[in-house]
Amino acid sequence: MAFKLNSHLLSRIASSNGHGEDSPYFDGWKAYDTDPHHPTENPDGVIQMGLAENQLCFDLIQDWLKKNPKASICSPEGLNEFREIAIFQDYHGLPEFRNAVANFMEKVRGNRVTFDPDRIVMSGGATGAHETVAFCLADPGEAFLVPAPYYPGFDRDLRWRTGVKLIKVDSDSSNNFMVTREALENAYEKAQLDNIKVKGLLITNPSNPLGTILDRETLRSIVRFINEKNIHLVCDEIYAATVFSQPDFISVAEILQEDIECNLDLVHIVYSLSKDMGFPGLRVGIIYSYNDAVVSCARKMSSFGLVSTQTQYLIASMLSDNEFVEMFIRESRSRLAARYRVFTRGLDQVGIECLKTSNAGLFLWMDLSRLLKQQTFEAEMELWRVIIHEVKLNVSPGCSFHCSKPGWFRVCFANMDDDTMQVALSRIKTFVNKEVDTKKPKKNLRWQGSLKLLNCPRIYDDFINSPHSPIPQSPLVRA
Repeated sequence: MAFKLNSHLLSRIASSNGHGEDSPYFDGWKAYDTDPHHPTENPDGVIQMGLAENQLCFDLIQDWLKKNPKASICSPEGLNEFREIAIFQDYHGLPEFRNAVANFMEKVRGNRVTFDPDRIVMSGGATGAHETVAFCLADPGEAFLVPAPYYPGFDRDLRWRTGVKLIKVDSDSSNNFMVTREALENAYEKAQLDNIKVKGLLITNPSNPLGTILDRETLRSIVRFINEKNIHLVCDEIYAATVFSQPDFISVAEILQEDIECNLDLVHIVYSLSKDMGFPGLRVGIIYSYNDAVVSCARKMSSFGLVSTQTQYLIASMLSDNEFVEMFIRESRSRLAARYRVFTRGLDQVGIECLKTSNAGLFLWMDLSRLLKQQTFEAEMELWRVIIHEVKLNVSPGCSFHCSKPGWFRVCFANMDDDTMQVALSRIKTFVNKEVDTKKPKKNLRWQGSLKLLNCPRIYDDFINSPHSPIPQSPLVRA
């Protein structure tokens, strides 16, 4: 209440809801935070399946750290480097850090491309990297095209503080949500009719939430499109190492090496170690731009969100170990593939289908449209509240990803151990079987007409009539 009364004292940014905290995507996190699952202390709590984290290979990281104690300046073995690392504050970053990151990016892409360490700009995670790129490329009121469905955080990362607009590029489940030239042209023309200047196209490859990759011809079509329109191309490739089955990941960097006409000044890559290595808390974000002016400007802006030198030192040491890096990439893909097989097999047992073309990411794009009471986004939200409150799973509804068709949900599968995954699958199976049973036609028994049966209350009335958020909103969000 005090915040609302004093909001007139604040800036428009501070008093706005541009962060997007009232989205169902973030509401699910709040529901989990108020009742988190624990195998012994709270076995009936909400299981977090709305957070795309890669927790399947921490044993490999821990083993490496035990064998390489000098990598940490806070260990007795690494203490001799503490002073020099603690006082280093050049926003170019440690040279060995930039070299190691470039080397890792090359290995993730099968050594089919090379990256210049001098074009590596660090940032506070991919969130900071995206905002910095937006600041460099567009003025307030100008726009980026974004193929939907897309990561809900983009509405915050690119719009909140920059004043930049996002224009959705439509896609459809009928062609597995492929990005088409026709859809790009339609979105571009609509922006022109609305008198909005388009400065760029943002793509995610691999896709969040679809878990799909862009094939070579689609990437070539995209590059030709931005070159013809003379607009920027920002490629989010933060899930590059999570491709666990064929076909292989193709980076936009590979396309640029081919015989294709393109102004390299228009192309920029956003990367991080949050997904591929499972280090979201280390806040290692990377901007790689082929544009000298963007590299220079982004590097100056990185002063507002540098990666700590302690982290740079550790990452430089780890990613310079080529034998470990190659083993980690190989094993991570193998474990992701195994987890994907187990999870999809469990869903298949109750007739739940997922996007068939998915072969990457830390999540599934799950089709629950047959469980909707009506094919509307209102019915999707109704089902989502039931899943949060009754099934006790935090999954993310498709509407929060700006999906054009109701019934799709993103469910993350790599942020939990095997036992928790089995609990989650058990809850899903119980719920789906119960829903299917209630929809089966009842047999008319010969004696039924002589009985006066009471109408049973619908199980989920309380949730259907609940407000948008599964829990009460904070004063900050209401403001």
